[in-house]
Amino acid sequence: MSVTRIQPQPFFADKNRAFWNLQSLGWAGAFLLRGSSTVANGQPFSSLIPVLISTVTGYSVTLLIAVVFRFLLKQRPIITWGVSILTVVLAAGLVAFIDAWVFSTQNRASETAGLQLFLGAFYLSVTLIGAWSALYYAINFYLTVEEQADQLLRLENQAANAQLAMLRYQLNPHFLFNTLNSISTLVLLKQTDRANAMLSRLSSFLRYTLINEPTAQVTIEQEIETLKLYLEIEKMRFEDRLRTSFSIDPAVAKARLPSLLLQPLVENAIKYAVTPKEEGADISVSAQPAGENVRIIVSDSGPGLNEGGMKPHIPMSEGTGVGLPNIRDRLIQAFGERQSFETRSTPGGFSVIIEFPLNMDETSKVAA
Repeated sequence: MSVTRIQPQPFFADKNRAFWNLQSLGWAGAFLLRGSSTVANGQPFSSLIPVLISTVTGYSVTLLIAVVFRFLLKQRPIITWGVSILTVVLAAGLVAFIDAWVFSTQNRASETAGLQLFLGAFYLSVTLIGAWSALYYAINFYLTVEEQADQLLRLENQAANAQLAMLRYQLNPHFLFNTLNSISTLVLLKQTDRANAMLSRLSSFLRYTLINEPTAQVTIEQEIETLKLYLEIEKMRFEDRLRTSFSIDPAVAKARLPSLLLQPLVENAIKYAVTPKEEGADISVSAQPAGENVRIIVSDSGPGLNEGGMKPHIPMSEGTGVGLPNIRDRLIQAFGERQSFETRSTPGGFSVIIEFPLNMDETSKVAA
């Protein structure tokens, strides 16, 4: 039996509700503070009536101030601050006038002069409303900064996804043109069975590339199955000249990687190892655990890039086409610094070694 946990919503997720909560709690706190101070000074409980009226007045006036401030937030700074200060002074004067009137009505025998009473109430009112206004602007500034940070994060994610999609769509289309030319040749030679088989396999491969999101990740197992679809197409072109082998450790079969990450590597191997040699070449793909990472090696038995010597880090411009820089960029976009990309060339072949974190497919975790 699974228990669904309800994640608590952020306090400011609903700004309108947050405002009313803060407004009510703030003025309730002000009433309790002033009321307890009045009772503590030995005043009768009837003295709480002016405090209650003052609190209700402040509560109502600040609602009107909030409407003004909401408009001022969109104005130039000089207008915002100038009108805000004037609004606070006028509102404090209104609250002080009502407080002084209520006090004088309740205490007709008091000898306190009207002006003196008003100034005392004004000092208290301008302090409360000034603090309320400062808090209002501080909270709105905080929310504005949070919104800008969220928007920047969304834009960064969109840019990263767009770059990932662009890299996926940069997959070398030469094999598509070559396959279509091969199909056309088979049709002209009236080898319709082979042409239909090649067309069917091409359709399956293209369907996979179109169904999957360009930024999606798949398991190594799924990636290898798709790679085999691609190789079946190429084998119809190269026949026995293209020899492939796979060694996938079951421990990493469910590890996730960007879709169609390996296809450009195999395509490069076909282009630079199988095509130039009359006897063709062997291409091997292996995936093994490497600590907390997955290590994938795509190697061929072609002529390599240079005569003799091993060069672990070959510049991307030395005849490797668009495939290798594409793979490196996609790895960086998907895993950041937690990945490595290495190429090795010898007279007996060329290898690409990539490593990335061992992130298992969620369904395999549940099954385990």
